[in-house]
Amino acid sequence: MFSNAKTNEKIAFAMLRLAVLAVVAFVCIILYYIISNGLSAISLEFITEMPRNRMTEGGIYPAIMGTIYLIIGSMAFAMPLGILSAIYVNEYAKPSKTTWAIEMAIINLAGTPSVVFGLFGLALFVKYLGFGPSILSASLTLGLLILPVIIRASQEALITVPKEYREASLALGVTKWETTRRVVLPAAIPGMITGAILSIGRVAGETAPILLTGAAYFLPRLPNSIYSQFMALPYHLYVLATSGTNIAQTRPLQYGTALILLIIVLSVNIIAVVFRNHYRKKLSR
Repeated sequence: MFSNAKTNEKIAFAMLRLAVLAVVAFVCIILYYIISNGLSAISLEFITEMPRNRMTEGGIYPAIMGTIYLIIGSMAFAMPLGILSAIYVNEYAKPSKTTWAIEMAIINLAGTPSVVFGLFGLALFVKYLGFGPSILSASLTLGLLILPVIIRASQEALITVPKEYREASLALGVTKWETTRRVVLPAAIPGMITGAILSIGRVAGETAPILLTGAAYFLPRLPNSIYSQFMALPYHLYVLATSGTNIAQTRPLQYGTALILLIIVLSVNIIAVVFRNHYRKKLSR
């Protein structure tokens, strides 16, 4: 009996190892393919100059800056709103039909295709509110897109905070809000940052929402305000690969753009991980 259990355990662990190795292998293959094909296109000119000659020459500087603007704008909108929503649902709202409806709405929004968010952003921000095709419209649309992820991650982070923390604080006469702000929230920050990390990757890689709310096909200049149109790496990559004037000629630029996009996402994620580890060390002291 024990030998059968040990055998089953070994088989299960072997299957888990194979699954992990398969995932790592696929990631390494994709990274190798992009790096090997895109490294030749990377240069100071490629990173710092404007595109020229119908995007067959020059650099992708406007697309890089546009992607960074989108990440900053969408996170500035979605993070506070998502965290406050999670605090309300987890700490204040009592179980009821209303909270059940909120939970269902969050789950459904998390599974909604990004193009639907793009159409909603087009109708609300671009048309109804009059922001026009702009960084602001695209950032707000992407913020709504990642809002369910941030809310769910923040909820899970708040749930992991032991109830004893809350009870001890309330027993000392501290108000509910002060307990949440000074005791619960600091302990949940590492988990919330994890949600932000997941969101950043999605914001940087989405094409459909920004295509409908402000991304330009070719714009060899930087936006001068939040109401300006912009270029962005995912849409620029899509244009080069499918709608360019000379797709074969721009193929190195396609892989170079993909590599720069990966580097930006990786860099922002590393910064977020550093912040998360910093807060974890503070909590463990």
